[in-house]
Amino acid sequence: MTATKHPSAQNVEKVKESGLLKRSFAILGPGLITGAADDDPSGISTYSVAGAAYGYATLWIALLTFPLMAAVQLMCARLGMVTGRGLAAAVRLYYPRWVLWAACSILVVANVINVGADLGGMAEATQLITGIRSLIWIPIYALSILGMLFWASYKHIARIFKWLTLVLFAYVFASFYARVDWRQALAVTFVPRLELSRGFAAVLVAILGTTISPYLFFWQAAEEVEEERTKSTSTVKRKGATSKELRGARADTIVGMFFSNLIMYFIILTTAATLHAHGHTDITTAREAAEALRPLAGKWAYLLFTLGLIGTGMLGVPVLVGSCAYAIAEGAAWRGSMADKPRRARKFYAVMAVAMALGLAQNYFGFNAVKMLFWSAVINGLLAPPLILLVVLLTSSRKVMGKRVNSPLLKYLGWATFAVMTAAAVGMIITS
Repeated sequence: MTATKHPSAQNVEKVKESGLLKRSFAILGPGLITGAADDDPSGISTYSVAGAAYGYATLWIALLTFPLMAAVQLMCARLGMVTGRGLAAAVRLYYPRWVLWAACSILVVANVINVGADLGGMAEATQLITGIRSLIWIPIYALSILGMLFWASYKHIARIFKWLTLVLFAYVFASFYARVDWRQALAVTFVPRLELSRGFAAVLVAILGTTISPYLFFWQAAEEVEEERTKSTSTVKRKGATSKELRGARADTIVGMFFSNLIMYFIILTTAATLHAHGHTDITTAREAAEALRPLAGKWAYLLFTLGLIGTGMLGVPVLVGSCAYAIAEGAAWRGSMADKPRRARKFYAVMAVAMALGLAQNYFGFNAVKMLFWSAVINGLLAPPLILLVVLLTSSRKVMGKRVNSPLLKYLGWATFAVMTAAAVGMIITS
């Protein structure tokens, strides 16, 4: 006879489990938000293009990008925690000015294009649901996001961002409505396939670029500093990090990057099982993917995919304009952070506003921002290698990090990331 637990004992266990989940979620912070922000509309479009064009053949890339992405982002997190400075501030202190402003220029160019593409993608997705023209939604989204960034406190924004990460599970749920050939999917996941063509090279660079993106480097380093600012008002106390804090950052970053790559895997999986399997291989945007999913996988898969696109934009766009502001403010040694009120950091918030305005303008001056979603990822892939090089050099320097320099494993993964990103970019140029 099986013994049953007393109802009160069962309730206590449920409370304990709920408390554990809440504590576990509370520990996660910049790493989780950074990983989720990586799956913005540009990323979703890129993964959709890959799944539609090449089916399951690109699933293996998720296994490649996870350790590489985790290594670079962990370096950025450690840089912020140990030095008390963001990436641009560190470059300003240890490298010539031309290196600093070249790095910031790379970031701003890539980010502004990304902002325009993401706003356009969100607006197009909203038009699918509401029937209202996308050009009306673009300024609504831009102003709503700016309003949140300007007037909400950092703690409130961080909390919103953390809960917004849950919207990405829409892509996991969408895969349940697709008829996935798991035997074939798992086979190509663990046995990589390469195709020597310009199209495949562009998709590979785009996936790498949207996964290992320049704006994430600046964002995570800056957010680790922001987290320390919420704990202490002293700049001196913010510098340095205990072994326990670094272990916490490592767990947060690994979870965030795993989450990011898991979502990428499921988007490719869903579009491969539906679009590619039915001959819809010429998909250029996430909007087209969402429209094509409706007759093939049902209205729920279509709605989940579309709502996920809007939700990820609400997370990704603030990170894009925020990383621009952090980079320029740190590079110019201006006062400014998301923890400051706009009146105390006018230049910092002005950079956010200008980046948003430039991104918005792309949608009204002859640029089709939705079509730019995929190519913005390619641009990120081409621009990322020099920034990865700076991250590896800074975090491997005892002058910068003291005793907290990269471990041999982290250093090797950093150099491997630089080599892979460079090789992919060169490969695309050669095959074009």
